[in-house]
Order: sequence, then C-alpha cells, then structure tokens
Amino acid sequence: MLEYKAPLRDMKFVMQELFDCNGKYQQMGYEDATADMVDAIINEAGKFVEEVIAPINQIGDEQGCTFTDGEVTTPDGFKEAYQQFIEAGWPTLAQSVEFGGQGLPHSLNNQVTEMVAAANHSFGMYPGLSHGAIATIEKHGSEELKSMFLPNLVEGKWTGTMCLTEAHCGTDLGLLRTKAECNPDGSYNLNGSKIFISAGEHDLSENIVHVVLARLPDAPAGTKGISLFIVPKFNVNTDGSRADRNGVSCGSIEHKMGIKASATCVINFDNAKGYLIGDVNRGLNCMFTFMNAARLGVALEGVAASEASFQGALAYAKDRLQMRSLTGPKNPTGPADPIIVHPDVRRMLLTQKSFAEGGRALVTDLALLIDLTHTSIDPEQIASAEAKLALLTPIAKAFLTETGLESTNHGVQVLGGHGYISEWGMEQLMRDTKICCLYEGTTGIQALDLLARKVLGTNGELLKGFAKEVIGFVTKTATVAEFTPMCATLGEYLQNLQDITETIGANAMKNPDEIGAASVDYLMYAGYVTLAYYWLKMMVTANEAIAQGSSEVDFYKAKIQTGQFYFDRVLPRAAGHAACIRQGANSMMALDTEHFAF
Repeated sequence: MLEYKAPLRDMKFVMQELFDCNGKYQQMGYEDATADMVDAIINEAGKFVEEVIAPINQIGDEQGCTFTDGEVTTPDGFKEAYQQFIEAGWPTLAQSVEFGGQGLPHSLNNQVTEMVAAANHSFGMYPGLSHGAIATIEKHGSEELKSMFLPNLVEGKWTGTMCLTEAHCGTDLGLLRTKAECNPDGSYNLNGSKIFISAGEHDLSENIVHVVLARLPDAPAGTKGISLFIVPKFNVNTDGSRADRNGVSCGSIEHKMGIKASATCVINFDNAKGYLIGDVNRGLNCMFTFMNAARLGVALEGVAASEASFQGALAYAKDRLQMRSLTGPKNPTGPADPIIVHPDVRRMLLTQKSFAEGGRALVTDLALLIDLTHTSIDPEQIASAEAKLALLTPIAKAFLTETGLESTNHGVQVLGGHGYISEWGMEQLMRDTKICCLYEGTTGIQALDLLARKVLGTNGELLKGFAKEVIGFVTKTATVAEFTPMCATLGEYLQNLQDITETIGANAMKNPDEIGAASVDYLMYAGYVTLAYYWLKMMVTANEAIAQGSSEVDFYKAKIQTGQFYFDRVLPRAAGHAACIRQGANSMMALDTEHFAF
C-alpha cells in the first residue's frame, strides 16, 4: 500500500528559493503571508493530508460511490474526512475575506491542492471544483448572487460543479440543448440533462451549486447563443440560507476506469430554478473563468500523480532485492542488490522525479502569476502575466498530465508484477490519472488551443514574449561555465520551436489540416522545452545555494543531477516530435475513411 509523504522540502525550495514567494507576497500586499506563516501552513497541510486524506484512498477505490434512488453515498471515511477538512479551514485558504476566506495567495493554496491530489485524487475532486465555481460567481455574479452563494461555498459547507457537456455534443458546446426560460421575478427555469458532472451528487455537503451552460429561446445558434446560470440542488433564500429542494436530480453515476470514489454524474434539470451570471449569450466567455482555473488544477493533478508514483516506486526500488549490479555487488552481505542500482530502474525513477519537480516549478510559477493578476494595479504588469498564462496554461494542462500518466506507467513497471496487483496502489494511480488527459479539454483540444489560437492566432506574439524571457535567462546563465552547454542546448531547442512554428504557419496557408496534424507534437515539443527552462532555473538556484555554504549539499546536488538527467535523457525526445511535425499531414490524411476497416 502506498504511504504518501508530502514533499515539503521540495515545495519550500520551489516556493521560497526558486521564486522568492515570501518577497513577492509582501510586494503583492499579502501581508499575512509571512515566511513563518507559509512554512506553518505547508507543514500543517502535509500532516493533515498524510493522516486524514491518504489513509482513505485505497478504500475509496475499492468501494467506490453507490447510487440509490437518486442519492449518492461516498465510501467509508470520506464524509468524516471532508468534515475535518472544512473544520480545519482548508477550503477558505485563498478565498476572499469579504466572503469568509482567509485572503491568502492562490499559489500557497496550490501546494495544499497538490498534496490532496497526490494522496487521494478522488477526494480532491469534491472541494476542487468549488474553487472554480467561486471564482466564476465572484467575477461575473451580481452582488445579490454573491451574498446568496459565496459564504457557504467558501466555507465548504456547500460545494460547486461545472455543468457543460451533454451526451450528444462532447467538447462542441455550440450543440448543447439545455434550455433556460425567464420567470417574471427575473429567475430562470432550466430544463435539460448534463453528463460527466464531477461531484454532481454526493453526501459530503449540505448543498451543491451547479454552474450551468444553457440556451435561451431566442438565442443565436452555436457558441454565441450560450448563457451561464447558477442552479442549486436546494433553492437558496436571499439571506443565503437553504430552502426547499430544487428541480435538480441525479439520473445515474458512471462506472469508471479510475477515481471511483469521485461521483461522476448525469444531472437532470426539470424546471430547475436558476440565476443568470453575466450577460445573456456570453456564458461561454464567463465559463472560461471556471475552465482556466480547472485546467491549471488538472495540470497540478498531473504533477501530483508523478510525485505519488515516484514515491511508491522509489520505496520499492530501495527495498526490492534482485540480481547483481553489472559493476559488482552493491549489497555484498545480501543475496542480491536492491533494484535501484540497475540503470533501467534509475531511468524510470529519474524520469518520474524530473517530471514531478519540473512540473511543480512550472505550475507554481503560473499560480504566482495568477496572484499577480489579482493584486497588481499596473496594466502592463497584468497584461504580461496574462499573456504568459495564456500561452503556458494549455502546455501545463496537457503536457503535465501526459507525463503524469507516463510516470504512473513507470511506477507500475518498477514494481514489475507487484505493480499490477491492487494492494500496492500503483495500478490505481495509473487508472486514476488517465482522466487527467481527458477532462477539462483533452490533450488534442489543448494542443489546438495552443497552436491555432495562442501561437498562430496571435501571429506568434505570445510565443515571442515567453521566448524573450527564456533567452534573457539563458544569456545571463551562459556566463557560468558549468551551465554553458545546457544554455546552448536550450537556446537551440527554443530556436527550433520558433522555426517549426513558422513552417507550420506557412504550410497551413496551403492546407489547414497541417495545424491539426502538427498540434499534439507541437505541444509536446513546447512542453519539453518549457520544462527544460524551469529545470535550468532550479539548477542555477541549487548551485548558488551550494556556493553560499548551505548545509544541505546533498539536496542541492540531487537537484542539479536530476536536471542534468532531464537535459541528457528527456529533452532529446523533443527532436522526435519535431521530426514528426516536419513530415506534414500527408500520410495522416491520405487513407480514405472507408479503408480504415479490413
């Protein structure tokens, strides 16, 4: 069975040393987020997750959720753990003080979210979606709606969901059919059915607040005719108290590959009372507040999966004895050597470690940018942060979940036959993590967003902005002898990315399919290069700590050596993606559809 341990030292390295969060928090006006406070929160969160959340992970997978007469019951221990979770105030950490939150930085809350996701992915789904619902209502809702819904959502007494897709439309939301009709009092009646609603029904909270996309009777066709509504499971009085049952019901729950303790529901709306958020027919624009927050949350789940799988594989590799090292016995008094001495096992462990720690740095940087957009009054500073977030969000979501899934695959492989057995917990991680590549926009959807909208759609301006940042760092770092070769390598890969972008743009002028054919390889190439940038930053930071006489030399040397492994054995994968892109769309599109079958 997995025994998750919160990676507190690495989290503090990324937060405090790599990004100087303590200094940034004071500059942003987070006066309560002192160094001591940040340390205390991260430490306490690690303890809570290890003692309360992690122990119910396996039983959650074994029992799953049960569905009876429209009601969902979560597995043993989940209700009690959730109650402890809200009593400890964890849902309120980064929420607005105005509605009962603690007003602390989003990037600090991110560390807690990673721990929860790594220890128990299913449990993290219940409070996780509430953050997006809160952000959407706070940004787009009226003052009356905020006072009605936000205090209980912030406290965690109520939870939130995101209701987008329907059985016939999938990602193509322009096809949705759920209808909304205005009532004389200004509220709306909603009718329709939504599928794949995470945490859509459960027994953990007193009410569930659905954020729902629907279409008004006279709405234009397609995505331009979608509006956004708040639709609670139980109606809500104007003072925020819970009233009678609304016309919202759970039709069924899905039987899934993984995250079995998270209820994935069909939610039916039968003359359900709802409230418009934002402007009529601008619902999809408002929903992007929710979706962007959710995408970064899923990127964090990818990091969490890499970390959890690495921990399980590492513990096993140190303990499992099998064969002798090719360079001579390393455990001469035992019958065999621990498998961690074998190069192929080290390959898998270091790949997991490089994805977990590199991904943590990337997501933390993005979370700090979100904090900046929430606190800065400088329009140029905000625009720069938003541009970087726009470019890197699809990369983080897709790349870190694909590599998270790869990490869980390595975790099973390191354990061999034992990895395939349920009691060790490694195969559960693999099953749980696959969903991360699918929900909140599949890898293919994120890749199209990156290449078509964020890069080509801005004539390369977003990419140029990030490239300028990387080039500036590389130019400065290249003067340090031990990093000169890696600076040259990263600069070369970055230049290749820019050249590939121009090639795709030129080819797409003749054949638009070139964008779709190149998109996933393009995103993966960009992901490997992006992570190389963050690894170089971490290596420089670790090198400086050693030079300053730190007593934690082993920790910093491990950071530098892992970064060297990433540059030597992981970054070169990008060249294969570039080769695929250069081959174009011809062979991909040549086969007639009817000839796919035998």
